[in-house]
Amino acid sequence: MSHLSVLFRPEGLVSLISLTVMEIVLGIDNIIFIAILSEKVAHGQGHKVRRLGLALALILRIGLLLTLSWLMGLTAPLFGLLGQEFSGRDLVLLGGGLFLIAKSTHELYDRVEHGDGAESPAAGAGGAAPKTAGFAATLAQILALDIVFSLDSVITAVGMVPHLPIMITAMVLAVIVMLIFADAVSGFITRHPSMKVLALSFLLLIGVLLVADSFDRHINKGYVYFAMAFSFAVEMINMRVRKRSRRKINTDKS
Repeated sequence: MSHLSVLFRPEGLVSLISLTVMEIVLGIDNIIFIAILSEKVAHGQGHKVRRLGLALALILRIGLLLTLSWLMGLTAPLFGLLGQEFSGRDLVLLGGGLFLIAKSTHELYDRVEHGDGAESPAAGAGGAAPKTAGFAATLAQILALDIVFSLDSVITAVGMVPHLPIMITAMVLAVIVMLIFADAVSGFITRHPSMKVLALSFLLLIGVLLVADSFDRHINKGYVYFAMAFSFAVEMINMRVRKRSRRKINTDKS
């Protein structure tokens, strides 16, 4: 009980709120990645894979928190190459960053070259049905990136708060918020193809940040979040303008 009492102290509540907000912000890339992957899962399974993916993320983060001594050991150098030392954490970030860059590039290529399956002429009468991804394969990809995002999230938490109960509570609250908004984010991206391109560009940038971080070249994520927030605002204006234009055209026709 003495460990839990820190949650009810003023400084503990301030730390909890601050860390929860930080975890939610850090979880944006995780939500977007899961939303894009779940879009290709067979109809009716997208909701399930999103819930399961976020639940796995929470389990991984709590598991890492409960093995802090091992986690801190990941920062110890393992080997050097061309004057650069690499730790276990660096290798995880490097692998995750490269995977995110490759996946985002592939999805962007697929989107630009072929468009969405539902809009493709081939998906019409007599055409091929849109490709769907397997549930297990999609979940495996989500789990792979969950490991990377969880490592980043936990290390941030350890740097911000010294109390384990606060860290675990903040992560649980953050994942609950992500669970609430995951379906809405996924639906929004699916309904607006331009937003999918924007989301994939964001993930591509996150991949570059992870690779840079693995080489001890830390770039503040705030720059990327600001750029994406600005791009999102511009695209929302564009969507509103396009909607007004279509409404005017329909009015003129009638």
